[in-house]
Amino acid sequence: MKDFFDVLDQLYQKLLRGDTLEHDSQDYVFYLSPALPDRDGSLPLGGQGACQPPSVGSAPVPAAPVCLERHPQMSSAREITLLQLTVIRVMVSRASSAKAEVHAKEKYREIIKMLLQSSDLESKLTRMCQHRDKLLSHVTAECLALLLCFRLKEERTLSNSWIVFCQKHLSEYSESDNVACCLWTVTFVIKEIFKDTCSQKTEILKQFLTPFDAIFEVFYKSLFSQHFENRQDTSKMVNILIGFLELLELLAASRLYLGLHSPCQRIILFLKPSYLLRVITWPVQAFVRRKFIIFIKKCLLWKVGEDLYRGPVAPLMPPDCHLDGDTLALADTVLEAVDLGLLRTLSVHGKPSCFGGEVQRGCEQVPGPDHVILRAASLLILKSLQIKFQNCASANDMKVDLQRFMSELLTFLKPHLQPSLRSHNLCEWLSRVFIEQDDDMLEAARASVDIYLKSTRESDVTGSLAQDEELRNHHTHENGYNPHCIFLFFLKNVGFDPTVLLDFLISSETCFLEYFVRYLKLLQKDWGKFFTICKDFDVTECNDSITVCGRISSRVRDRDGNQTEPSPLFELGGCRNSHVCSSWASGAASEPPNQVMTSEEIQATLRATRLSPRQASQSLVDYDSSDDSELESTDPCLADGIIQTSLCQETAKKIQDAVGTHGDGEELSEELQAGPVVPEESNTVSVYCDTAPDSTGSEVGTAHRTARCFDELRGAVDRLQKKNLFPYNPTALLRLLRQFEAMYSASTSPS
Repeated sequence: MKDFFDVLDQLYQKLLRGDTLEHDSQDYVFYLSPALPDRDGSLPLGGQGACQPPSVGSAPVPAAPVCLERHPQMSSAREITLLQLTVIRVMVSRASSAKAEVHAKEKYREIIKMLLQSSDLESKLTRMCQHRDKLLSHVTAECLALLLCFRLKEERTLSNSWIVFCQKHLSEYSESDNVACCLWTVTFVIKEIFKDTCSQKTEILKQFLTPFDAIFEVFYKSLFSQHFENRQDTSKMVNILIGFLELLELLAASRLYLGLHSPCQRIILFLKPSYLLRVITWPVQAFVRRKFIIFIKKCLLWKVGEDLYRGPVAPLMPPDCHLDGDTLALADTVLEAVDLGLLRTLSVHGKPSCFGGEVQRGCEQVPGPDHVILRAASLLILKSLQIKFQNCASANDMKVDLQRFMSELLTFLKPHLQPSLRSHNLCEWLSRVFIEQDDDMLEAARASVDIYLKSTRESDVTGSLAQDEELRNHHTHENGYNPHCIFLFFLKNVGFDPTVLLDFLISSETCFLEYFVRYLKLLQKDWGKFFTICKDFDVTECNDSITVCGRISSRVRDRDGNQTEPSPLFELGGCRNSHVCSSWASGAASEPPNQVMTSEEIQATLRATRLSPRQASQSLVDYDSSDDSELESTDPCLADGIIQTSLCQETAKKIQDAVGTHGDGEELSEELQAGPVVPEESNTVSVYCDTAPDSTGSEVGTAHRTARCFDELRGAVDRLQKKNLFPYNPTALLRLLRQFEAMYSASTSPS
């Protein structure tokens, strides 16, 4: 027994080193053939020959099987069997490895083929998958899956015993471990085919899936027809749900990346997706709902299976003739479910996600909505509307659908967004919901642009009066899909920082380039609306600033003494309300007139303590080669946060110092007039809130800050292109940015 184990151990070590096996292949087959368990579950040690080959081991091995569990001096036959399966698994992996030596790989293949032919190994492993020992069952399933892959690639055949086993257990839903084993094995084989480097992956996968086309559809209907709420123990069903969802994702990915056309793909994923939508309303754990709604979202975005590749994501195959129609069918099903009350029954009150799970010990969970589900549901509806409108020719139908579904979405979101959405501009919902997920935010923004373009294009074709145009414009704000508001809220969130836009343009992880180009083209025909919305933003920010400062001044008046120590909001809120606040606060404290700062002094102080966008972006583009870029900060977000905080604190300190030394303030103000004209952050506009802002004349209006941001962005892209550091040809993008600058100059130049 010990000699048997030693031989297997030596063989295992040789495989790990990649050594060529020098003995006869039949000798190795003898040691690698596992024995079937007895009826009582004990594992005998089986062999193929009548005696031990002397060239492989040092001690003879009995010809008849010996039940190791009957010998107390031995550990167990379980360890022998596990070692046999491990050696087989490593040998199969080495036989298909590109790094293994050619002669060694040939020997490995020869042994594996003999093992499959002489011992009916796959049939044995299929039966061992049903063993009550969980570890043994799992290792057996993994070994079986690798052998199935090997046979597919070498012989283009499958084990009949395994196919019968899977068809039997997947023909109807049951909570047996055999169902989970079948799903796991099928999924593992498909993943291995995806990872393979051969050029015939599509043909191999098609041959593998052909016996299961009808079975998958039957199992799909049976599984999702269950009543989850009536079950006491749901753990097994949850495991099967997750396993089948992973299989569905692989089926969808094979269509996009391998060009595989299978009947079960269309029927399950696109033509009958209503079963999947039911799951997200079931009373299951939050992570199950997340997985299903994210899967449906990825199907609509054609992003299923992006994480299946170890290297760069493979390019999408040319879409088949049915893909657009199938995606439209999926979008229609989503909208029908929303119309039937999907959002009203969707639970978003889950435990917040933590690293390693949903619950952290010793930490109190802050109640709140599940933002993953909020984002996925929002993008699901927007994308479904976008896809539907691509195939819709009626402007009235689009208007009705937008009113119905966007109002349903906003009603769903409002209770979960704190602080609540402003009634005068509901377009803020998009930046609020997607603030923590850049790729989804830009997908949603791109969908909103497409929806707007399609609806306005159809209205332009039918012809509309000025009054109709005004109503349509109001409709875009009322239903939260005005592209100009959405873009300006996005710019505000990034502080009108051109370096952030540059990062998005360079990155391949989002669709920002496509979205940005579409929006710049939209501005050429919608310039008047954009400029009007910029003015509305300025007025809104001014009113908000006055409200905030009124609250601060009221707190100051409520103090018993004459102390006017500023609140944290005043000190770090930057300086967005410094003029109004300082005036009201000083009046409440009865300070002498000569100790109150004027707006000009505060403006000068702000300018002196803030980096211009050009200075901020200079470090990104002024190095001479790409190697120099490694010297830059590795955490720009953290660095930017530290810089902004310290600048704001420094500004507040200078303002406070100047209040006490007003005599030198005028000199300081004159000295600092050379600072940057436009503060970088969007919240500085209300320094000028004594009067209603005018975007055409004010140098801190939203339109001006947008133009300044685009100017800095164009300069950065231009410099990178000249140094051959930009990843693609930005000529068209630069032309659109110059056209924006020309339109802005024409709008702001004195007539």
